[in-house]
Amino acid sequence: MAGVTYRLSVLDQSPIAAGTTAADALRNTLDLARAADALGYHRYWLAEHHASRSLAGVAPEALIGPVALATERIRVGSGGVMLPHYSPFKVAETFAMLSALAPGRIDLGLGRAPGSDQRTAFALQRDRSRRMPNDFPELLNELTAYLEQTLPEDHAFAPLQHLLPTGGGVPELWMLGSSPDSAMWAAERGLPYCFADFINSDGAHLAHHYRRNFRPSARLAEPHVMAAIWTIAAPTADEAERLAAPARMMFAHLIQGTPIPVPPIEEALAWLEANPHVSRHRRRTVLGTPMQVRNGLDEVAAEYGADELMLVNILPEHAARRRSYELLAAEYGLAQAAEAA
Repeated sequence: MAGVTYRLSVLDQSPIAAGTTAADALRNTLDLARAADALGYHRYWLAEHHASRSLAGVAPEALIGPVALATERIRVGSGGVMLPHYSPFKVAETFAMLSALAPGRIDLGLGRAPGSDQRTAFALQRDRSRRMPNDFPELLNELTAYLEQTLPEDHAFAPLQHLLPTGGGVPELWMLGSSPDSAMWAAERGLPYCFADFINSDGAHLAHHYRRNFRPSARLAEPHVMAAIWTIAAPTADEAERLAAPARMMFAHLIQGTPIPVPPIEEALAWLEANPHVSRHRRRTVLGTPMQVRNGLDEVAAEYGADELMLVNILPEHAARRRSYELLAAEYGLAQAAEAA
């Protein structure tokens, strides 16, 4: 990775191609994780999306264990756990257990978004007598206190912090987001920050705000920024453009409230041709040949001042998806760098 100042990682949303099942998608996740580990990527994160026809990753905490056991070196984590759905103590227990399973390799990425529509978010609530309050900062404080055993001794739950599974250390805690709030919370608490550029490509100023306002903590002495980027590499630029079509069709349907599985390439190309307005609303996608993608990622990393980039894509063909990561690993020399490290 000569001349490269950032690490590369993988975010997997476990896409479900049309005509396949969630079981197929999860087998693909395990295969891609093994490949990413061998190829030299730094992290492998699993996403949380609920009630989806196109994404099988409803519970990253359930996938992290199998992925960690199927790999040897790569860090494995959540991208992320949507904390408002859960008890902080339950999350702390789960990730302490995962850390005991794979010591020193577990990341706990946290988000505030529901990872779903509002009806599904309400269905996820244990108490449905009311809408849950917007108390994310309090939930984050409680979760952090369990993991670091800093609950005051007069706190009602203080004894619980000493009863988490032991032997694996503390998971690496991350703040995820695509809004000013997430940048502020990460800076105030001295957490590393991952910005979802694939959701909101206007986030560089938030990364800079995070750096300016960062307060050192016991977890992190200096600010640390990662950006998650929609990325597709292929042998030719034309093929990369073709591979981008299914996700564009899928997201257009999602916005319209008619979710679909990931469509085949030819079907997506025909639909996009019949719906040209979709082309005017494209999210940032870094795509092309490996060299073109590397040049594009260099620009994004410079824009964010990123220490790491996390690559994400949704393709209907697992072989093409795996090849995208293989091509970029070769372009960056990741395996050699990992072996040297």
